[in-house]
Amino acid sequence: MSAPAAGAEAGPYHLFERFGVELEYMLVDRETLAVRPISDQVLHAVAGAYDADVDVDGLTWSNELVLHVIELKTAAPAPHLEGLAKEFQRGVGRVNALLEPLGARLMPSAMHPWMDPRTETKLWPHESSPIYAAFDRLFNCQGHGWSNLQCVHLNLPFGDDAEFGRLHAAIRLVLPILPALAASSPIVEGQPTGLADTRLEVYRSNARRIPSVTGQVIPEPVFTPGEYEEQILRPIYRDLAPHDPEGVLQHEWANARGAIARFERNTIEIRVIDTQECPQADLALLRLVVAVLRALVAERWCSYAEQCAWAVAPLEQVFMDAIRDGDQAVIRNPAYCGALGWPEAGDCTAGELWRHLFAQLFPGSAGAAADLAPLAVILDEGCLSRRILRALGSEPGPDRMHAVYRELCACLAKGRMFTAPA
Repeated sequence: MSAPAAGAEAGPYHLFERFGVELEYMLVDRETLAVRPISDQVLHAVAGAYDADVDVDGLTWSNELVLHVIELKTAAPAPHLEGLAKEFQRGVGRVNALLEPLGARLMPSAMHPWMDPRTETKLWPHESSPIYAAFDRLFNCQGHGWSNLQCVHLNLPFGDDAEFGRLHAAIRLVLPILPALAASSPIVEGQPTGLADTRLEVYRSNARRIPSVTGQVIPEPVFTPGEYEEQILRPIYRDLAPHDPEGVLQHEWANARGAIARFERNTIEIRVIDTQECPQADLALLRLVVAVLRALVAERWCSYAEQCAWAVAPLEQVFMDAIRDGDQAVIRNPAYCGALGWPEAGDCTAGELWRHLFAQLFPGSAGAAADLAPLAVILDEGCLSRRILRALGSEPGPDRMHAVYRELCACLAKGRMFTAPA
């Protein structure tokens, strides 16, 4: 995690007028693919100092909690998602060029497949380091749930209290099936975990010492800033206070739910999307997510009141199934499927629901647009976790795992999708 975030200087934009996007990547050895804790060297090479944020060609490069992760994010809120993939791909190329003489490269996906966080974790020691030290003191960051996870953050603005309510209601409804689309973390410490989205499994328990920090990941059904402050933020601040006497963590970014309100800049930040194999995949995925959110805000399939009525528990059940099974998760809640436009009675898989949503929201030639092409791979061949497991085969040894993740590094460097034979 990092305290700053994309679009921090955003103005009072209305729904879907601007977008803040953040992509996180691992720094790994060019040959062995072991993690390399050198993000400060990369940022120093550009800025001439150990700055936490450096603006480069329309993007901001930023540090993260640990030294083997770097974040690329929009330097200012973008008016469109279209075209951003090219900007991020250029950023990837520039970072890789700086890493090459250091014998390193960028690796995509949401978790390093064989990192040992107990021995390989190195925290960022420069600007903002007191924040990371406070998290480490409270939660011990030498674990996968802190030091081995990379994701995409999508920041969406709201113009007033009413827009906040509508956006928060829509986001809560779509959060449970995001892992089915975006899961990319099936391997931990050299072994398949049996989960499509292991990142979210370790993430949801990383603050168990103070449960209010994460809640159930799915945010509570609150739809005004006042309710949010009273029911979510104040309990977090109250529970942190005895362990944080200097108030280092008494900020809204300490909230670790799957989507968090950032009232300081009038945005909601979605955090449950695993990093994909290349920016083209990340941005295509985000376009589909935004299209679904637009439709929900417009009450295309269900009313705002119906969206607000969803409690945490049924949404969490869908979410947990998607964490485990990804696109093959069976949604055993016809009311939920109907709220997202599924036209049939009974159960459906999360993959079927996403394919239906794509067909509805991007019909005909619009769905064939080049910047949406990565969705064909995701929707037809499965989430990245499924494709990784397929490529690894039934008995994935170290050599095969190394080859698959080397190919993922190549996909990131060249801006191409990762495919695996059926």
